[in-house]
Amino acid sequence: MEYSLPGWLGALIGTIVAVVAYAPAIRIVDRHLRAQSGPMALEKREDFESRIALVRRSILAIDIAVLATLGYWIGKALAGTAGAPALH
Repeated sequence: MEYSLPGWLGALIGTIVAVVAYAPAIRIVDRHLRAQSGPMALEKREDFESRIALVRRSILAIDIAVLATLGYWIGKALAGTAGAPALH
């Protein structure tokens, strides 16, 4: 497998976008989950908080994986078309 600098730069940009997009996305999901949960006992609240933490980590991991891959692919594609010789 061949790695390219434009691909890696695209992956880095994709990762940065994923981290920036994480904050608004997690606020929406967090607000929605807390609104659905309602009042609960202390034991249930601790379990609920640990599940929310798991959801947050999962969203961040999926976000980074998808956007970094997409950024790598776009960077590699743009570098491939920019360096291609013109057809006469």
